[in-house]
Amino acid sequence: MKYSILASLLLAVPAMASEDIPDQYPQSVLYSKPYEVIPGVFSAIGATAPPTYENAGHNNNLSFIVTGDGVVVVNSGASYKLAEALHAEIRAVTDQPVKLVINENGQGHAMLGNNYWIAQGVPVLAHVDAAAEFAHENGTDLASLKNYARENAEGTDPMGPTETFTDRHVVEMGDFTIEVLHLGPAHSPGDTQVWLPRQSMMIAGDIAFQERMPPIFEGTCTSCWIDTWENAFAPLAPTYVIPGHGHPTNLAQVTRYTRDYLVYLREKIAQHMDEGGDLAGAYYVDQTPYAHLDTFEELATKNAGVVFAEMEFE
Repeated sequence: MKYSILASLLLAVPAMASEDIPDQYPQSVLYSKPYEVIPGVFSAIGATAPPTYENAGHNNNLSFIVTGDGVVVVNSGASYKLAEALHAEIRAVTDQPVKLVINENGQGHAMLGNNYWIAQGVPVLAHVDAAAEFAHENGTDLASLKNYARENAEGTDPMGPTETFTDRHVVEMGDFTIEVLHLGPAHSPGDTQVWLPRQSMMIAGDIAFQERMPPIFEGTCTSCWIDTWENAFAPLAPTYVIPGHGHPTNLAQVTRYTRDYLVYLREKIAQHMDEGGDLAGAYYVDQTPYAHLDTFEELATKNAGVVFAEMEFE
């Protein structure tokens, strides 16, 4: 394969994620400096921790594709200042203009930086359900940003995408075919995947996690997430995966820490229910095989409670 040597090097690099590292790029509001994952595809890897003043809300992955005929950005970031900082990094790499921004979902750390890009005249694309989610939640998202980010929230004015899609939106730009996909229900409404078929690269968004525990929200359908994974995501068989959170890796790793975790937790909750267990006891089902993941302490019990409530009504 074209990038086989690169793949072996990429997958041999040890993980450098830790939620105890407050900032890996002190000279920038970005948590880490973007690096080239495969030729033309860069990512600034976010903290594997909740949003804090120290990481300025950069706790997801902000990626961009240098196509040869313009740049496509994936995620505007959690604030105007993060979007501005990412743009500065793009300009350090190429003089090609940014021609499109894609939001991976409707969460604040995907969309709150939209107003920076819109001010530059760049179109912003998101799934119609993600746009609706952000329209409903952006006031809360902004208040949260101001609370933890303080001066780094300055300039942020919540704006939704300028364009929406439903199932698939294809962009031909330079050397890349960019397929913007909604493969099905997963982590949150309108979850979006950016598939580069020629490069066998998936910028997965929050359908895929590694190095940190996936949060399961109230209203998340975990059985649907597993179904989307098994019937739509995994069959694409990407060689490279940039997950929503955690370092770039391969399909096997994100399967281990996303799909397999969901299956494991559902099995534990089902066993607990079969034994007559209640919600109070569900919080304490055994999740120790995943205790090494960042955010385990913050999320494990919450996830168990949410899955119990979901499975009660299945």
